Amino acid sequence: MLTTSNFLYPQPRYYGDVNPENLVFNANLQEFAQRVSLISGLATNGKISIEQAFQNIETLWHQLEATKKQLGVGENPFQSDENR
Repeated sequence: MLTTSNFLYPQPRYYGDVNPENLVFNANLQEFAQRVSLISGLATNGKISIEQAFQNIETLWHQLEATKKQLGVGENPFQSDENR
């Protein structure tokens, strides 16, 4: 069933290694992309200043980096699930 939320914020399928850390990071990455899109649209239409848009996107980026670090995503890219 198509809801308003699914229509406005579609999430494509995840094709990477399936583990909880990657799935959580993927969801955070999707949210980051949606928010950057909204912020850039607001800046393009003159609703917020370019400086404010940059600050907002920079803050979102630091939050995404912190999440990646907390989850440990990408620390051992060549380690398989069998070796854990």
